[in-house]
Parts: sequence; structure tokens; C-alpha cells
Amino acid sequence: MPEALPQSVLFCCDHNAVRSPMAEGIMKKFYGAGTYVQSAGVKSDMEIDGFSIAVCREIGVELERHRTRSFDEMEQWGDDLSSFDLIVALSPASQRRALDLTRYFHLDVVYWPIMDPTGLAQERGARLVAYRKTRDQIIGHLQDRWGPPREDT
Repeated sequence: MPEALPQSVLFCCDHNAVRSPMAEGIMKKFYGAGTYVQSAGVKSDMEIDGFSIAVCREIGVELERHRTRSFDEMEQWGDDLSSFDLIVALSPASQRRALDLTRYFHLDVVYWPIMDPTGLAQERGARLVAYRKTRDQIIGHLQDRWGPPREDT
């Protein structure tokens, strides 16, 4: 039985360039604007990945305007990390960082082991296949937790 959607979700991964922006965009597309959704990385030392943009565009999710950000930058820019109902960590490093936050704030943190597709293939077609697998893993976790996409979004 799918869970009720939380009021706010933060997806996190290592650089906020591949997995967490994909999860943010797909969640917004599938479940609408009723949930505040953001993403962050442990670091923000990369731009949004072009392959992530491409495979999300295939399902109608736009990521071109995404700007990477780290946990630290979110706090510096005034985002209150303690206000998120749920933090979904998509990498071991981001899970550790999210769990560190639970020392200061009461936060629910879950870990979804999502494959990092970067560096798995050299040829463009094979890289797209790897990124699609990552996208589809994210979709699977979203639907397992919150059910199928909403028709009214």
C-alpha cells in the first residue's frame, strides 16, 4: 500500500549532478506541486550532467535549468534543512551526511541504493543505457513508496 506523500522531501547524492536532480525532477512530474521537493549534494563541484538531462527529457522531465547545490550552500542560502519531512539519500556519502544532520534535527532519513551511472561506459549509446537504468531505479523506488504517478499532474 503506497504511503501518503510527505509535505517536503530532500533528495541527496554526492554532487547533485546526476541522481538527486533526476529524483527531484521525476518526483515533481509524477506527484505534482503538493510536495515541496529539493535536491542537494555532499559537494556541488559539478554542473548538471548532460546524460541525466537527456534521459529525463525522454519521459518529459526538464532538468536543463537545474543548478547544483550542496547541503552547506542550502543552509547558507537560507534553506532550513530541519524543515524537511524526509531526506532520501541516494549514495552512501550522502546518507552519512544526512544522518549527521539527525544529530541536530529530528529528520527521517531513508537510503535508496541507486546506481551511479557515471564512468560505467565510454560509448554514447552504452552510457545512455546506464543512465536510463539509474532513472528507472529511481522511478521504481518512487512508485514503491508513493504509488503510480498522479493523473492530475
